[in-house]
Amino acid sequence: MRMGDMVRRTGVSERLLRYYEDQGLLTPARLPSGYRVYGEDDVVVVRRIRGLLAAGLSTAVIARVLPCLEGDGSRLVPVCPDLVAELRGERSRITSAIEELEAARGVLDAVIAAGPRG
Repeated sequence: MRMGDMVRRTGVSERLLRYYEDQGLLTPARLPSGYRVYGEDDVVVVRRIRGLLAAGLSTAVIARVLPCLEGDGSRLVPVCPDLVAELRGERSRITSAIEELEAARGVLDAVIAAGPRG
């Protein structure tokens, strides 16, 4: 399928598809004319990328972990030995970021509470 079909199938813009390719996350075939041609496997890869981005992973991390994930129905299963440890590290990083955001929200709540009501 061509780029336009891929956009319709995945809901991802042409610009993002090119970005995923630049980041090494997606490798569509090329016609002699240079046009990209995507397969059904590419649709699956884009959906995995979107899910991993939504989980808070950067494209650099996704580039490392994507080859180590296999689909098992609606969930991803790690198949490389060190992947779980790396994902635990990412989870810890995300937890720290959440704690920092909660502390910032607490400061804002205090400032708002000290201000005039209205």
